[in-house]
Amino acid sequence: MTSISWKEGRDIEEEQRISQILQGNQEAFRQLVNDYGPYLYRMAYSVLHDQKEAEDTAQETFIQVYKSLPEYRSQGFKTWITRICINKAIDCKRRRIRRREDEWENEEVLQHIPAAEGDALDSLVRKERIQRVASRIHELPDSHKEIVTAFYLNEMSYEQIAAAQSIAVKTVESRLYRARHWIREHWKEEDWS
Repeated sequence: MTSISWKEGRDIEEEQRISQILQGNQEAFRQLVNDYGPYLYRMAYSVLHDQKEAEDTAQETFIQVYKSLPEYRSQGFKTWITRICINKAIDCKRRRIRRREDEWENEEVLQHIPAAEGDALDSLVRKERIQRVASRIHELPDSHKEIVTAFYLNEMSYEQIAAAQSIAVKTVESRLYRARHWIREHWKEEDWS
């Protein structure tokens, strides 16, 4: 009587399970997933170092194993599925690198947009804001009209306003503060923001 080694017994068991899966036995495939799932996850994680990607790769491996099982030729099942898993993990890593490169390229494109386009957009937004304020400026109390007109419509700095009105810069700041406070209380936000 010859004794069968553990490895040979395991190989025979795998061959039987593969045969059952090929005959459509879903329970046999479920058992295969249970037996090899943690192992394939560890293999994928060792390449990817990312839990979600490793889980996805292990699932993709089982899908590929299921599709490729008819071509399997008894070459060592664990080695075969390990090779599939490692290849899937490497593919995933390559996709990740390509995504990063694409993101970098997109960022570079945005950084190289001519300043004139950005300036044109800023200018347009500023003009719209000025038009909104100008259309409502008559509603302001007299004490606020002059300072708001100088700062927002004439785009004068605090120093320029102070010099033009012969007042201190701090006075300009406090008058603008009070004018903004009045505007926030009396106008809708879209009229002044």
